[in-house]
Amino acid sequence: MEYILETQNLTKIYGQKEAARDVNLHIREGEIYGLIGRNGAGKTTIMRMISGLSQPTRGTYSLFGKTGMEKQKMLKNVGVLIEHPGLYPRLSGYENLKIKCIGMGINPKGYVEELLKLVGLENADWKKSAASYSLGMRQRLGIALALVGDPKMIILDEPINGLDPQGIVEVREMVGRLRDEKGITVMISSHILDELAKVADSYGVIHEGALLDEFTAEELHERCGKSLVLRTDDVPRTLEILENMGLGGATRHPDGSLRIGEGMDRTREISKAIVEAGIGLEEIHTRTMTLEEYYLGMTGGEHNG
Repeated sequence: MEYILETQNLTKIYGQKEAARDVNLHIREGEIYGLIGRNGAGKTTIMRMISGLSQPTRGTYSLFGKTGMEKQKMLKNVGVLIEHPGLYPRLSGYENLKIKCIGMGINPKGYVEELLKLVGLENADWKKSAASYSLGMRQRLGIALALVGDPKMIILDEPINGLDPQGIVEVREMVGRLRDEKGITVMISSHILDELAKVADSYGVIHEGALLDEFTAEELHERCGKSLVLRTDDVPRTLEILENMGLGGATRHPDGSLRIGEGMDRTREISKAIVEAGIGLEEIHTRTMTLEEYYLGMTGGEHNG
């Protein structure tokens, strides 16, 4: 099986608004797939449809190679954490997990303890109510709930949203362990793109309900190769100088800088030409583009999560 999940023109319309439009995702078995997009771009809508929580207006999708009624049976192999974990606040983490296990007919000895260990909550006070947990602990408990039943795939919607730096690292490392040690396929959305870049194997970029592109981590690395960054007080004349030097194709970024995918070995020559033209040179250096910068270059404007 090449793809564990594949969508075909998946679309969701609320009233007159297309929350998701003709989305064609491809997620391979055993990978971490990062879904990228601003707030309101359609990430949660897509996740709700493929987890069975919402019906598509049109289009369809396959799970584990199955469609139709066979696909519905495969949903039991998908764990879900979308938006906030559904917890009983007065009960402990252990009791929350136990209740879900009973509801699913799962009762092997030590099963709940193993789940708590898997998400890093084995040392938490099991008698404390979930309401007293930190945000990071509640998120990890939510992931543990998604893992009840030993799913082959889990869908995590913004699991590191609002966490402190330590909590972000803990959740990121846990997601990596689920892939590496358990072979679980993970679909995850996050607005902290540089953190996502540390763990994801593939990406899908959602913008205004549409899928703009899909690419692997290796393809991202190739696309985000080194570039020359320039900042001057006269962009039009700088572009003209670069063109005359055979360095066309410069792009203007929201921060006012110019970036070129060549000329990294000609910085002294470029600097001299700009200064001799009487243009104020404020900055010139080489750098590698981050995932967030690449995303902004694709969608334009500022990233608002």
